[in-house]
Amino acid sequence: MNTITIGLDIAKSAFHLIWMNESGKVLKKKQLTRKKMFEYFSNLLPCIVVMEACGSTHYWSRVLIRCGHEVKAIAPQFITAYRKGNKNDYNDAEAIAEASQRHNMRFVPLKSLEQQDIQMVHRIRERLVHNRTALSNQIRGLLAEYGLVTPKGLAHLKKNLPIFLEDADNELSAFTRRYFLSLREELDDLIQKIALLDKEIMAISQENTVCQRLTTMNGIGPLISSALYAGIGDGKAFKSGRHVSAWLGLVPGQHSTGGKPTLLGISKRGNTYLRTQLINGARSALRHCDNKTDQVSVWAQKLKARSNYNNATVALANKMARMAWAMLHHQEDYKFKTTIS
Repeated sequence: MNTITIGLDIAKSAFHLIWMNESGKVLKKKQLTRKKMFEYFSNLLPCIVVMEACGSTHYWSRVLIRCGHEVKAIAPQFITAYRKGNKNDYNDAEAIAEASQRHNMRFVPLKSLEQQDIQMVHRIRERLVHNRTALSNQIRGLLAEYGLVTPKGLAHLKKNLPIFLEDADNELSAFTRRYFLSLREELDDLIQKIALLDKEIMAISQENTVCQRLTTMNGIGPLISSALYAGIGDGKAFKSGRHVSAWLGLVPGQHSTGGKPTLLGISKRGNTYLRTQLINGARSALRHCDNKTDQVSVWAQKLKARSNYNNATVALANKMARMAWAMLHHQEDYKFKTTIS
């Protein structure tokens, strides 16, 4: 019996469907409105539904799974090569269905509702941190225009800005002081909001067994553990730790030809936020590894001695991603194996 694959091109209101059999023949085309999606798929025989990984993909995947279908999602860059003709909704749906039938196709891991909730908190925090950095840089730049220079870093700005505002001998007018005071209040508000989100992430990490398991590893705290859980869940969507690190863009890129391998810098594909957090965690672990005797710390010490600091940091982040997958796959805490000298 042939397995039917439905390529689903999702949007806000109009949804386009393509039925394709195992030989790649298009059997049927259909357009649905948003209101009719659940009813239609509930009355449809179980089949494979494939979507492009984009906004609301995880929501619709949960809806279609409840309707009894097998759901897959593909990254947009893997679909483009299979689109024939001009770009339109039906051609997109056909390209999605055809791409899904390739045996070497890589699919995006689908997220649970809990994972999406945690990811939302991280995305809000990421935006607030970005706004805090931009605002602090603007304040430092504006102060410099009046000859008031403060060192880099949020702590120095928080310490020096009140001093500048209270100093009557500098060139700040009453008009300027009023606006700097407003900027200070805005900065304090951002700092407070980020602190509240940090508490929320800490609570999430303490309540989640997966996050608690991940925090037993050096360099991983509540922020990284919850981001890892939101990104890869229980790790079952990946075949190995190597696939996780490749998905995060922590492996070298390649430009090889004529049998001569040429390795480049890391590919930087996949989840940029999670990769950044892992590198930050690796940098912290590398900074405090000198007095430790476990195998990973000894390996990091040797790597730091023979390579530059940034390369060693990324290499440790790569190893941390692989170990995190192994911990999730085997459901084990981190094992501190001591090196016998």
